[in-house]
Amino acid sequence: MRDPRKVILRPLLTEKINDSVEKENTYSFKVAKNATKMEIRTSIEELFKVHVLDVRTANYLGKPKIRGRQTGRKSSWKKAMIKLAKGDSISIFEGL
Repeated sequence: MRDPRKVILRPLLTEKINDSVEKENTYSFKVAKNATKMEIRTSIEELFKVHVLDVRTANYLGKPKIRGRQTGRKSSWKKAMIKLAKGDSISIFEGL
């Protein structure tokens, strides 16, 4: 198994995500592109000492970018939405 810090890259903080935290106890993270749902689940449980009920993932294709004559694409990435058990919370999302 990989190091949990290599699986979970960073939290995602937007107004829509903050609403889902308050209403559904669902948190979102940017994760490694090749991470599986089981790796994400165990990493969250190990890092934050919480009980995970559900893990949903979504792959995002990088947006095309043009700079002068050069065309390219931003990096693709993967998002994980984690639903926690009632009463559990992750402290980095508190107070935002």
